[in-house]
Amino acid sequence: MKRTLTIALFTLLCSAAYAQAERPKYDKALADSLGADDYGMKSYVLVILKTGSNKVADKAVLDSLFRGHMNNINRLADNGKLVVAGPLGKNDKTYRGIFILNAKTVAEANELLQTDPAVQSKLLDAEVYQWYGSAALPLYLQYHDKIEKQQP
Repeated sequence: MKRTLTIALFTLLCSAAYAQAERPKYDKALADSLGADDYGMKSYVLVILKTGSNKVADKAVLDSLFRGHMNNINRLADNGKLVVAGPLGKNDKTYRGIFILNAKTVAEANELLQTDPAVQSKLLDAEVYQWYGSAALPLYLQYHDKIEKQQP
């Protein structure tokens, strides 16, 4: 029994080592271009947008602020500063949406957030956190245009 367990453990370890050896070849140029560390990861800033303190009643003003918010999202994405953006479903925390910003520091992220009319006007408030994720995350954006039938 002990010998069988030893053989099984040895086989499992050998299989794991073989699986690691079969990984695709490391692409240093790609990793460097994306700012990846040795784990293929990098720092970003996660932003949770939530309902702000400014309660705008005028529909025209509200529409203008959200149009500016959407335009700013597109501008930041086009400039490589916004990697992920999207709304959240209804929840009890007044969370409205998220951003993952391609920013090295919270201070840099806060500067980027100040370009958003909805944040500037306090229609949306932002909680900002350092986040560590795959350096390849921005690459998905190049495929989004190929799967989007129409603009929102």
